[in-house]
Amino acid sequence: MLLPLAWGSLLFPGLFGLCAWGLRRARPAWTHNDCVLISTRLVSSVQAVLATGSGIAIIRSCSHVITDRHWLAREYVWFLIPYMIYDSYAMYLCEWYRTRDQSSKHPLTIFRNFLSKNRLMITHHAVILFVLVPVAQRLRGELGDFFVGCIFMAELSTPFVSLGRVLIQLKQQHTLLYKVNGILTLTTFFSCRILLFPFMYWSYGQQQGLSLLQVPFHIPFYCNVANAFLIAPQIYWFSLLCKKAVRLFDAPPAKKDG
Repeated sequence: MLLPLAWGSLLFPGLFGLCAWGLRRARPAWTHNDCVLISTRLVSSVQAVLATGSGIAIIRSCSHVITDRHWLAREYVWFLIPYMIYDSYAMYLCEWYRTRDQSSKHPLTIFRNFLSKNRLMITHHAVILFVLVPVAQRLRGELGDFFVGCIFMAELSTPFVSLGRVLIQLKQQHTLLYKVNGILTLTTFFSCRILLFPFMYWSYGQQQGLSLLQVPFHIPFYCNVANAFLIAPQIYWFSLLCKKAVRLFDAPPAKKDG
């Protein structure tokens, strides 16, 4: 427990500081806001790659979805805790750098605006820290490492989401890279954050000899409720991504001609 916590506490803030320092030296024309936001997205992508790799390793090793074990299912959760704390602070730092030059913005006002604009993401982080961590580490007992690996796999879409945000920050929305990345973002988000839940139900059904539609009636009610709470924000975020995609690929003809 202590080793993953220590490594996470050093890795994520340290990598953020190193990226911000390197970008300031390599791109002196960029603002502090540019460097902080891009550094935050780079660190998020690194965490996503680590989580996805852990998820793949866990899923591949668990032939029985209920009883099989893998050490990463518990150890990576401890590694994730300092990331969630760091990421909450990094999001606030982005907001502070974005608005600090507005003389009318009092620090308390900036903090209130940050909470208002990011309330869903902050709630998401809080649920992970105060609900999913206890469930993954203690309350589920010795069962379900396969499903923990599936949840880790949800991070596959994060590098594409992060790249899209970086391209927007650098005003590169008109590029082919932005459009291709948008398609990859939608594809990975839908596959790993929406279809993930039917896949977990299907995997359980295959193990127990049940059809996909029978599974919800053969598992504890609280499991269905928990999955509903987990998938609800994913559907909301996916709807926002779809709206952005429609605006991107359905521009007025005159604008396209120009």
